[in-house]
Amino acid sequence: MPKNSSASGERRTTLTRIHKFSIAGVATLGAAALALTLVPADASEAPVTEAAPAAFQNKQKIEDVRADVTDQRAAADQKAKAAADRLKAHRDAEAKKAAGAQRDAEAKKAVDAAKADRAAESKAAAEQSREQSTAASRTSARTVLYANNLDGWIRESLDVMKKNSIPGTYNGLYRNIIRESSGNPRAINLWDINARNGIPSKGLLQVIPPTFNAYHVSGTPYDIYHPVSNITAAANYAADRYGSIDNVFGAY
Repeated sequence: MPKNSSASGERRTTLTRIHKFSIAGVATLGAAALALTLVPADASEAPVTEAAPAAFQNKQKIEDVRADVTDQRAAADQKAKAAADRLKAHRDAEAKKAAGAQRDAEAKKAVDAAKADRAAESKAAAEQSREQSTAASRTSARTVLYANNLDGWIRESLDVMKKNSIPGTYNGLYRNIIRESSGNPRAINLWDINARNGIPSKGLLQVIPPTFNAYHVSGTPYDIYHPVSNITAAANYAADRYGSIDNVFGAY
């Protein structure tokens, strides 16, 4: 047995504590068995009595070693399970933290997007209001306001005449208006030949309906009593017949 133990030592350079105990126990049991075999048949029972407790003790040591190994394995398994549980808990916590961060980021992104939309809407509304204000200012600048009196009617008529290439001046219009109606846009002649023929002269420049219908200027109201409509129609007729209202000094 010592020789075998030596040979085993040569083959393995490193033995664990458990292996050492196991080999020692096996060697002891083997030695005990060999001792029993070598005892003569007529020998006394004293050696047997002495070897049995030793074998029992060695067997107990082996059982203790096995129990110790089992306990160590159980402890190792328990430690491994505890480590796995801690790792899983850590990973779960990290995943939960990451999910919370993701939700927070998405919520912030949504809030920022809503703010951006409101800012864009406000900017668009302000821009639209500014454009409307600018357009209104331009329209107001282009629109000439005329007084609702003889001076305003003549000036507005001159602008319409200019756009339609109808000749005439302020003085020519004013002079003929004063002679014909004294500046009364509702004036009507009920005694001359036109009146007797059923087509009385009307308005500032005393225009008869057929003449008004023939020389009405587009862009003015189709109303013989309307001051601007009456003046421009009469000026248009005078330009066609006399070259200009300025050349009219009496009934025309």
